[in-house]
Amino acid sequence: MPRLLGVLGGMGPLATVDFLQKLIEVTPAKVDQDHVPVIVYGVPQIPPRVPAIMGGGESPLPALLAGVETLRRAGAEAIAMPCNTAHFWYEAMQWEAGIPILHIVDACRDELPKGNAPVGLLGTEAALAARIYQDRLAEQGLEFLINAPERRAEWVVPAIALVKQGRLEGAGRLAERAVAELVGQGAERVILACTELPPALAAIKSPYLVNTIDPTLALAKASSAWSLGLDVAGTQRLAGE
Repeated sequence: MPRLLGVLGGMGPLATVDFLQKLIEVTPAKVDQDHVPVIVYGVPQIPPRVPAIMGGGESPLPALLAGVETLRRAGAEAIAMPCNTAHFWYEAMQWEAGIPILHIVDACRDELPKGNAPVGLLGTEAALAARIYQDRLAEQGLEFLINAPERRAEWVVPAIALVKQGRLEGAGRLAERAVAELVGQGAERVILACTELPPALAAIKSPYLVNTIDPTLALAKASSAWSLGLDVAGTQRLAGE
């Protein structure tokens, strides 16, 4: 039987639905019963992550731990959290969880390009400042390309905000400009390190999607592989097994 996956969501709501859609799409199922059994904790009222990291905001850790405990008590055997920035609290959460929490950055490892080509990185200001990707992937020896602060303020920050408002096409046009700039600077692939960004680019059917790495999709693949016990590279590491 597939193992029961808990999804710690609501950060934001659309990102959670996007993850669930991708989880269904990547699971090799022929009938309903082949799919991953899931319990979703989708609480948008978890305090915002960016101000908590950048200074002055309420820590979301107590609310995150409450979600973890709810999922564990409901029978989840591992947890996926489709929010990149919330992984700032990953270690504290994993310490308390009692079950594995699959790490979204680790899920991306097998998607990274081989060789010495630089990799672009888009995300919230907090995720970039906290070096959630840069430090976790330091052993890969990657060179990261990041848009200048003024470009991020013009393109990335408002794109993320627009997705939360349900304005995906406007968000996609802004995000596409940020990706295009990084590709133009030599990035072989661009990591969309905010779960709001993949739906934005998908909404406008951006041709730059082929140049991106979608961490939500990578996490969905790892989650499906974990649940079904498939022999996929990185899954045992992700689940702490």
